[in-house]
This record gives sequence, structure tokens and C-alpha cells, in this order.
Amino acid sequence: MADFFQSQKFRESMDIPPNISYSSGSLAEELQCSVCLDVFTDPVSTPCGHNFCKSCLNQCWEKSQQCRCPLCKETFSKRPDIKINTALREVAQLFQKKPSLSKSEVLCDVCDERKKKALKSCLLCQASYCETHLEFHHKIYLKKHKLMDPVENINDYICQKHERPLELFCRDDQTRVCVFCTDGDHKTHNTVPLEEECKVKKTQLMRTQKATQQNIQDRIEKIQGIKYFAKLRKKSTEREKAASVELFSDLIHSIERSQTELLEMMEEMQKAAEKQDEELIQELQQEITELKLRKTELDHLLHTENHLQLLQIDPSLCSPPHTRNRPEISMNTDVSVETLRRALTQLQETLDQKLSQTVLRKMQQYAVDVTLDPDTAHPKLILPNDGKQVRHGDIEHKLPDYPERFDKCASVLGKEGFLSGRFYFEVQVKGKNMWDLGVARESINRKGKIRVCPENGFWTVALRNGDEYWACTDSYVLLSLRVKPQKVGVFVDYEEGLVSFCDVESRSHIYSFTGQSFTNRLCSYFCPFPDDTGKDSAPMIISPFNYNG
Repeated sequence: MADFFQSQKFRESMDIPPNISYSSGSLAEELQCSVCLDVFTDPVSTPCGHNFCKSCLNQCWEKSQQCRCPLCKETFSKRPDIKINTALREVAQLFQKKPSLSKSEVLCDVCDERKKKALKSCLLCQASYCETHLEFHHKIYLKKHKLMDPVENINDYICQKHERPLELFCRDDQTRVCVFCTDGDHKTHNTVPLEEECKVKKTQLMRTQKATQQNIQDRIEKIQGIKYFAKLRKKSTEREKAASVELFSDLIHSIERSQTELLEMMEEMQKAAEKQDEELIQELQQEITELKLRKTELDHLLHTENHLQLLQIDPSLCSPPHTRNRPEISMNTDVSVETLRRALTQLQETLDQKLSQTVLRKMQQYAVDVTLDPDTAHPKLILPNDGKQVRHGDIEHKLPDYPERFDKCASVLGKEGFLSGRFYFEVQVKGKNMWDLGVARESINRKGKIRVCPENGFWTVALRNGDEYWACTDSYVLLSLRVKPQKVGVFVDYEEGLVSFCDVESRSHIYSFTGQSFTNRLCSYFCPFPDDTGKDSAPMIISPFNYNG
């Protein structure tokens, strides 16, 4: 396997010049992520040409307000679309799988014919000895010479200048020295026995090992926490599914009852109409009979020559017959259609109410505790110590011009930021004529004039002139609301790219941003404008909320 890394195929795939020889050590450095200092896992490349583990690079960018290369610090205006370098990943996997080379066996320097395995190396003699020659060496020098575990390159342990063992460590120059070096170049330096420095290094390694073990334990606990909350979420989902089944069962029953009542009403109306038609027909037939008798009498009089009889006729016969006032005959469906429309409207309102109650109840399950961040507040904003409300004041206070503080737009952000999941909070806006409310990216621009829209990292709704409600989209949308919201609920589903606003008291939907792509931490956003007279002192109040199911 080790030969693969020296093969022509590998060198061509990695564009290695022919005159460069890659050892396993230098290759390990080339395949090492500069963030985690380990061999690449799912390597990706930045536009500047540097390679990192995919997870390492994502973590660096999620923790920073800017996307830049962790190595050369080049900043990218837009987060690059990184993809795994499959060729480099295969090389890294092959390198990790290659067998570790066993240490070469150190042989005795004294044996003449067949050399035996060395047991010790002598720094003074600068030679390695097998068991037989080590015993002879011991008899000659007793314990005066310093022995160590056998090493192949014993010259690495000998001072090349004084040919003495490197028994000391210079802390000033961080290098090994011999006793003669302390009388020369290292005379005034802080030198200690090599064993002492090794103990210090081992102590540091033990601390690092302990910290590493703690890090492992922390991550194990996080995994356990994720699994625990996953179980809770699964149970919660099951409860929601059961509640949804129950809700829609009730809705189906309501529809069936309304349908039955409506059909019965239409049947009764049909029977009443048929009865009215029968009575009208009977009256008309009676009138027809009477008119026929009148016509016969008139025909007789018209053909008589008896003047006396003509002069003595009833005057009513000379007048047109009396006609009763009756409504025009029609299909008579207007009443039933209007009744049907009213019934359907009432049913729709019932369904909307039940659905809105369920949706609001579901969103409220993700309620979070929001507190305003005074370091982001515009100097004219007034925040109490609890950070639960904000209003616009008349005086611009002298405050430190932090990078995160708004200097022109009278706004403030919540302290809490969210990188995943769902969250919900409620804000009272009663008594105000102007406000902006929603969420914003933590990396938004806080300086100068700001246009609040998704393109600039804001997802908000707004009130203007006391009765104009707007969705602050890239082109702004005027909203038509039935009632003026007194308390607004804000719900965010990070993974779904959803920001939704609702009127808490009327349980009605205000507006939703859908299909958004969130790649940065989101914070709650508040802008309590004064009205045109500058006297709109009513605050925006974050409502305390305890969800009990």
C-alpha cells in the first residue's frame, strides 16, 4: 500500500513533479486539515485553493459573521458552494488504511559474523550491544556509561560539535545540548536535565490528554442529549399526530352534521314551496272557473236584441275582471342559495377557527425566552433592566459605538441567536402607530440607513400610519387585515426556511415568508418608531409565555 503513494498513477493524479519525492511523513502533512490537524475527512476546496474537512470549514463559517479561508484569511462576499473533492478523499482514505511501518530492528555493532539484536545503545561509546556484548560492556565500564533503548541513528543523540551525549535541554532555544555546550553558546541559558524536561512534557501531554478525554465525554453527553430530545420530539410528534387526527375527525363530523342539517333544511323548503304551489294552482283554477262563467254571460248579452235587458245588466260586467296581486312565478331558488351560502360561510368560519387554534397552539410549543441586547440598541431607544420591552425616546443618549450597535436605524436585536430548529415569541404592540417586527441575520449591517428586506437579511412585517400593514419583502406587500393586531406572534422554522406572523388574539394569519434559505444565526428584531408627531411613546413588550400544552 505504501508503494501506491510513490506510484506513477498517484503522482499524475496529484500533479506531483517527477523530481519531487514524497515520503509518508510529507504526504501526511499534505493530507492534513489545518483546522483539526488530522487527515482529511470529506475534503472540500475553497475558491482560494486551500483544502479542509467539510465539517471543519462549515463550523468555521457558522461561528463567524464572514465566510473566509481559515488558512489565508481571504474573505468571500458570498458563501461558496463547496463540494467534496472525491479524488483527494480517496487518497486520504488510502493513506489512513496503509499499514504502519514497524520499527527497523537495531543490530549489535560488535558482532562479527551473524549480528544479533541489540538490547541497549551506549551514548558514550556510540554503539549498540546485544546481550552478550552488553554484559562485557558492563564489566568494563560498570554503570559509568549511559545506556538507553537501542536506536538505529545513534548520532541523533550525540552532540556533533563536542561528540558528547545530548543529556540536557535548553529551554531558551528549545533544543538538546551536551554538558560542554553549557560552557559555550548556552552558558547563560536555562538548561535542565533531559529527563526533567521530558517529565514536564509528559505532564503537559497528560493535561492535554485529560482535556481531550473531557472533550470526548462532552461530545458523548451531547450525543446522549440529542438522542434524548429526539425521543421527546418523537413523542411530541405522536401526540401532535393524535391531536391532528382528533381535530380532523371533529371537523369531518362537523361537516357531516352541517351537510345533514343543510339537506334537511332544503327538503323542508322544497316541501313548503310545493305546498305553496299547490295552493296557488287551486286558487287560479277557481278563478278560471269564475271567469269562464263570466265569459258565457258576456257572450249571451253581446248577442241579445233585448235593449231592456242590456240596460238592466250589473255595472260590474262592464268593467275588467278583478285580478289578485300575486308574486311573479319563478324558480324561487334565491332563498335556498342564500341560505346555503350562509351555512357554508358559517361552516368555513368554524373550520378556520379550529384550524387557526391548532396551528397557533402548535407554534406556541416552540416558545423561547427573548431578551433584548442593549449593546445593539440605537441611542434613542429606552430599554428597562429586564430587557423585555423597548420604546423610542426623545433624547439620544451617549453610548459606546460598538460595531453591533445600530447608529441610524432605531432598532434593537434580541440576545438569543438560533442556528437551527424552530422558535416562537410574542410581542405586544398595543397603542402604537408605527413598528417593525420580525427576525434578522446576526451578520446584518448595523450602520447607516438600512432597507429592511430579506435580501439584506431581514424578515419582518410593519405598521405605518396607524392602519397600514406591510410585509417587508424585497418589493413590499400591503396587507389586508380584518382587525388591528394588539399582540403579534412570530414563528420561525429554520430548516424549512419559514418565518410566519399571526395575530395572537384573533388567532388569524398575518403573513409568511416561505422558501427562504438561512445560513447564519437568526435573532429577533424590533423597531419601535415614534409616530409623525414624535409622541408615540408606547413600548413594544415581549410577552411572557409558558406553554402548558
